[in-house]
Amino acid sequence: MAIVSVSAEIGCPAEETARLAATRLGFHLLTEFELAEALEEEFGPIDIPEAAWPAAVQSILCRMAATHHLLLAFPGSELLFQGFPAVLRIHLTASDARKTGNYMLEHQLDRSAAKRRLAAAVRKRQALYTTRFGAQTVDPDLTIHTTDWTAEQSAHLIEAAAQCRHLEAQGFLAGAPLTQFEFDLRLTLASHGIAPNGKAGVKSKVFSHPSEELFANLLDFYRIAWVYEPRSFPLQWSEKGTVTEAFTPDFYLPECDLYVELTTMKQSLVTRKNRKVKRLKAIYPHINIQIFYEKDFQDLVFKYGIRAVH
Repeated sequence: MAIVSVSAEIGCPAEETARLAATRLGFHLLTEFELAEALEEEFGPIDIPEAAWPAAVQSILCRMAATHHLLLAFPGSELLFQGFPAVLRIHLTASDARKTGNYMLEHQLDRSAAKRRLAAAVRKRQALYTTRFGAQTVDPDLTIHTTDWTAEQSAHLIEAAAQCRHLEAQGFLAGAPLTQFEFDLRLTLASHGIAPNGKAGVKSKVFSHPSEELFANLLDFYRIAWVYEPRSFPLQWSEKGTVTEAFTPDFYLPECDLYVELTTMKQSLVTRKNRKVKRLKAIYPHINIQIFYEKDFQDLVFKYGIRAVH
């Protein structure tokens, strides 16, 4: 198996960089959100003890690694699979000013409030690491200073590092090594009274609308890299800083640095999407996004000889 972990200081563009790198490498990406979904599917709605968290996560990942190379982008991923040869650990850092600025933008805070909340978030993460991993540490194979590098440039560096390590040539985890590793993990989990059910795994893409699948097929035909529902952009927050409204574009085209939203619905919903896209552009002016309206999509479909599905 081949694994790339992307850890980052809070305030660095970790998820965006990880998605771009996973697309370029053809690795399956697991962010913190996707990992949480896999943990619930595997163990049900239970509170996993922090001391059992590494074994619980690895029990899922080693099964995925039997069929896919993985790119991990969640806190603590760099401390997993120590001793495995085909693991590349990337760490993202940035200047304090850049991290504060990114945090201001993401959470819509003024500078003083962003500094306070960022410091609190750092302390919370440090406490989490201590609880889950104790005194474990591991040096990264590559540190990228994102003050001077865009997410796209950082993804290029990660791809180059993976190629230098010949990760794409690694076989998947299988046979006796997989069986032994899973057995050891199950023993650890059993000591905490936890039994995996073997349900979590790499899922095929499930599109929300047939038009999205048609659009993905069209991109594949012309060998245009894409990521489905790449990330959610917070648009509104409560007074306590909780996200109350967010927007998730349908696609991201990393080679074009472009988000695409397909709209083939009734006018009332189109109006609401237009409002969200307008607000997204106001909050995140550096984000490129294009809406494809129903007529635009039909023109594409008929131009390339694909029958539209409604």
